[in-house]
Amino acid sequence: MHATRESKAPYAVQSSRGRLHAEPEDPTRTPWQRDRDRIIHSRAFRRLQYKTQVFVFHEGDHFRTRLTHSIEVAQIARSLARRLRLDEDLAEALALAHDLGHPPFGHAGEEALDGVMRPWGGFDHNAQSLKHVTLLERRYAGFDGLNLSWETLEGLAKHNGPVRRPAPYLLRYNATHDLELASHASAEAQVAAIADDIAYNNHDLEDGIRARLFTLEEVAELPLPGRALEAVRAAHPEAPAGRAAPEMVRRVISAMIQDVAEETERRLAALKPASVEEIRAAPAPVVAFSPPMAAANAEVRAFLFDRMYRHFRVNRSTQKSKRVVQMLFSLLHGGPQMLPEEWRARAGEPGSAATAELVGDYIAGMTDRFALEEYRRLTDPHVGG
Repeated sequence: MHATRESKAPYAVQSSRGRLHAEPEDPTRTPWQRDRDRIIHSRAFRRLQYKTQVFVFHEGDHFRTRLTHSIEVAQIARSLARRLRLDEDLAEALALAHDLGHPPFGHAGEEALDGVMRPWGGFDHNAQSLKHVTLLERRYAGFDGLNLSWETLEGLAKHNGPVRRPAPYLLRYNATHDLELASHASAEAQVAAIADDIAYNNHDLEDGIRARLFTLEEVAELPLPGRALEAVRAAHPEAPAGRAAPEMVRRVISAMIQDVAEETERRLAALKPASVEEIRAAPAPVVAFSPPMAAANAEVRAFLFDRMYRHFRVNRSTQKSKRVVQMLFSLLHGGPQMLPEEWRARAGEPGSAATAELVGDYIAGMTDRFALEEYRRLTDPHVGG
């Protein structure tokens, strides 16, 4: 059952503060259903299909991409929002949009782009997500971006908590459209953020087993997945690893969702918020893991860091990916005349700060596949431009 305006909790978002560019209300959709639809129809969302998290897109058809991850995060966010009587549509829109700003090649691409852009303020994927939906998408005749609601923009900007040191673009945008960066975001945004954590770690466990970076038995040495696997084997003693692993992950996700719901209900009972403004003004997030689950999640994260993100196969891919991003930036920053026409028309002088920001936007929007193709076009004399 959807949380209607009557059934939503008083601390949920009840109504929208509107959009930067005024538009008539939609007769059939809430503001956040409209936001969700604009996000899904955006070019940046479609490109997530060919942006990967750990594995480059061509390594296998069944590894998660940014697109499948975003859909999985949205499913978890809706489940939590329903349990907590929040606005499901807002939570879903935020979950679907949270990765729009990620560059190609996952964390490797982000680290490389942040490194080359450090003299001009660095690169932050959260600020880049906001930039995509407020500036870089050019689908509408009356404005740049998607003209999303204030609540969706707020959630994108600060779903990880108050922003103490805003990235350059976020600082510029906030000067014209105040997102109240010093406060917490709505509970819906906090739900989207923790849904990202739940999906990310668990699905990396499943992908790591599939890629044979570690075994199901090694994962089972961790307390939380270990207990889940014991339950799977008790219920399905003959299940092969290919079925036991996703069953284990499914149970861990369910346990985490239940834990977040119960911990959040405890925090809400203590805070007794009567409005979303009291959620924003709270001294700490209201949506969170319990301390034992936070510790268990940290153990999973540490295992993945050691056994997956620093595996020699992933390291090789990481280094190659970083080199592609670094070379693309160097060539295009120093030679903006090589940019495609629509980008070249907006570039500044070679080597300038304006050109650095533009080239950063261009690279951040690339898929893994396009980045590799562009690298070949710019570096291989046998490949046409």
